[in-house]
Amino acid sequence: MIVLQAQHKEKDKRQRGVILTLQGLEKLEAAKTKAEFEQNSGNRYTLEQISDRTRLAVNTVMKIYTREAGVDRNTLKRCFSAFSLILEPSDYARVFPQSDGVKASHTPPKPEKDIELELPLGQVPLDSSFYVERQPIESQCYKTILQPGALIRIQAPRRMGKTSLMARILEKAAEQGYQTIAINFQLADREIVLDLDKFLRWFCANVGLGLQLENQMAEYWDELFGSQLSCKMYFEEYLLAATDKPIVLALDDIDRLFPYSNLASDFFGLLRSWHEEAKNREIWRKLRLVVVHSAEIYIPLSANRSPFNVGLPIGLPPFNSEQVQNLAKRQGLDLSAENAKQLVALVNGNPYLIRLALYHIGLGDVTPEQVLQTSGIAAGIYSDRLQRELWNLQQEPELLAAFVRVVKSSIPVELGLVEASKLEGMGLVNLQGNLAAVSCQLYWEYFGDRFSSIGGGCV
Repeated sequence: MIVLQAQHKEKDKRQRGVILTLQGLEKLEAAKTKAEFEQNSGNRYTLEQISDRTRLAVNTVMKIYTREAGVDRNTLKRCFSAFSLILEPSDYARVFPQSDGVKASHTPPKPEKDIELELPLGQVPLDSSFYVERQPIESQCYKTILQPGALIRIQAPRRMGKTSLMARILEKAAEQGYQTIAINFQLADREIVLDLDKFLRWFCANVGLGLQLENQMAEYWDELFGSQLSCKMYFEEYLLAATDKPIVLALDDIDRLFPYSNLASDFFGLLRSWHEEAKNREIWRKLRLVVVHSAEIYIPLSANRSPFNVGLPIGLPPFNSEQVQNLAKRQGLDLSAENAKQLVALVNGNPYLIRLALYHIGLGDVTPEQVLQTSGIAAGIYSDRLQRELWNLQQEPELLAAFVRVVKSSIPVELGLVEASKLEGMGLVNLQGNLAAVSCQLYWEYFGDRFSSIGGGCV
């Protein structure tokens, strides 16, 4: 009996727990997406929010979503229960250890090489081996940011790698001893962007926070001068004057301001004036700007008050089949040239969608052939992304109606400037002038099926 108990203990010790199956992960993702739409205004939950909701540690939440070994069935039950789900046997699989000295695995197997895969979530980490350079873009940006008064404009549809490139520009600048600050305008509350004075104060406070300076706006903000001049004085006499080092200020998701045309016009005019000041005044030469946006500019801006017609313009091209094969090799996958070419065509070379496919192929969830055959249905590996895009469209009926017209047409469709810019920024269409066509086969299949019952191009 003692021997049997010891063997049982040894077995328990070697047991590695359970992971979600692909079906279980999709089920959890769908429930999370629904909760985000209904309870979080459509905004994605952060890891910390999921941790609070499930009462699980952030590290445990990460293990669940990346399908790592090391969680037990009760942990999965708690996570599922937090999203009103019942954990079924088909939602998880046990992970068994192999013989001594061999890393535990599950079926289907991971790639042959001992490579830790990364679930593509947001920016590609700076230390990741899965960042794909699109030279000479990186070299141009690294060289430009060293120039006094530099301005770099990065424009590409969502999930094309803009923030990942921005982060690497900031890293290169920091290596030169520059001070770097990144501001994401998605973090600005609606009440902030409705008022220019509040917005400029919010903006200055964020820059000061990034420079680790105390808030001194009470000393510099003067109603007599107005918000824009007060903001300029705060930068010139306090923020820029506080350091001898160049400051690189990266403004991410700046198209968040486009719907607020009056505020956007004033703020963008201010940025342009600072860029021009660098030509004449030494203190402004310390400021270098990186402006990042998805949509083309669709608000009226005077040519001499726009920051979008000066500086270095950067567009991010989609991945080609050679880049996809190279990325697959980094993940220990042997992807054929034909499969790489077909995957590029399926998602129009979108870096995020490519990485998501390779991630699931690397885990052994699917084969390349299965991705190409089943990606258009909601239960596929792209279900969360497709559902989110559909929800985003449903929040703007005019935008949805415009996209329905594009999907249901066999030839490119002429759209208004605003609708064309927004849909291109979402990555849903490719533009030739004002003529729009669905950007890739994946969206054509999925949205074509969803819109099949809609007649006349109206919603």
